Amino acid sequence: MSTGPEAGDSGDTASALVPEAEEGRLLRPLPEAVRSRIVDYGSDVLGGMRAAELPPALRRVAKFEPRRRARLAGPQIAAQLENDPEFRALVADRVEQVWPELAEGLRSGLVPPAADPVAVAACAYLLRPSGWADIIEGVHRELDRQVGAKEADEAAEALDAARRRLEETREEHRSELERLRSQIKEQRAEIGELRQKVHTERRRAKEALSRADRITSETDERAATITGRLGALESENRRLKARLSAAEAQVENARRAARAGRNADDARLRVLLDVLVDASHGLRRELALPASVDDPADLVVAETDERRRVSLGGLPDDDPGLLEYLLTVPRVHLLVDGYNVTKTGYGTLPLADQRTRLLSSLEGVASRTKAEITCVFDGADVDTPPVVAQTRRVRLLFSAPGETADELIVRLVRAEPPGRPIAVVTSDREIVGAVRRAGARAISSPIFLRRLESHG
Repeated sequence: MSTGPEAGDSGDTASALVPEAEEGRLLRPLPEAVRSRIVDYGSDVLGGMRAAELPPALRRVAKFEPRRRARLAGPQIAAQLENDPEFRALVADRVEQVWPELAEGLRSGLVPPAADPVAVAACAYLLRPSGWADIIEGVHRELDRQVGAKEADEAAEALDAARRRLEETREEHRSELERLRSQIKEQRAEIGELRQKVHTERRRAKEALSRADRITSETDERAATITGRLGALESENRRLKARLSAAEAQVENARRAARAGRNADDARLRVLLDVLVDASHGLRRELALPASVDDPADLVVAETDERRRVSLGGLPDDDPGLLEYLLTVPRVHLLVDGYNVTKTGYGTLPLADQRTRLLSSLEGVASRTKAEITCVFDGADVDTPPVVAQTRRVRLLFSAPGETADELIVRLVRAEPPGRPIAVVTSDREIVGAVRRAGARAISSPIFLRRLESHG
């Protein structure tokens, strides 16, 4: 990406529509990402200045934490950088110490092609080499181009999806049309058959009506005969009902006598059972017997399962091949104490750059080993965790307010199931002791950094 003065000669149509920035003056406000980065740099420098050197407008917020200064006094820091050349020079010296190659390239008019556009624009704004306004304008165009390209890609994907849905709808309509035509043909054939059946049924109906008339006359004759027989049957039925009532009365008397004898036997048996149940309950209470008893072997197996965890021993803590060995253990979970590692390896960088550099290295380790990696940073000094780009293979966590990163790491170790192998990268003795008691293996930060440098 070209962000220097020569970016105007590339023939880009979008760049031709924006007038060249005048020397020492911006045509439009800084991009939000660049302004946030400049405020972070100014906040870091503000915390290291003596009270006499502090700008009057920023003396009140100088005692705040760096993240809190950047969040609460961001507009004041940005205004002071714009209007106070001496304060801007102090911040520029700090940036030049962190990014010497980038600062030298900006002064010589050569911007590294692979440099972060936001970092390039922030350094150009603070150092203000020749053509710095054009460099920031070029970064502004590049960021606008990236946003436009992303929106164009999303629009193209939406258009392709709409075309696919349209084609699927057309295919469904063609299939539905063919199905309806086939149904119409089948229904026409069925209508022809139904018409034939209707004609046949009409003929049968006429024949049935004639038979019904004949049967009606025969039924009337039989009804007269049945009426006579019905009178005789009713007389016989009344006689049989009288005999049935007498028999039922005799059966009920016999049942009443049998029930009286059985009730006496049931009462005696119920009293005996109540006595036995009360005696058994009293004996259980007197002996204090438990409701159920576990076998001793079951207790030993449960205790063994609770304490079982895959062993990660076999190599001393200072062995150079320890990390390589641990990363080959199946289903290993690698927990990284973020600031403990970054402050050991490159503590002179700003906190945002420390996190970016460590996450980039962890992404490479996760790609090569396929291990599960979780990186934990202390976020207790901020209201909300800093916004960083999430990686695909590395889980990034910030401790909540009121909780330290050490406590979050120990909680993550204890949350793993007993059979899961766990390794924790830290040089903090308290964390090392806590995770070892929980069954995890500890790796010192220097050994981990040497491994990252050897595979960088």
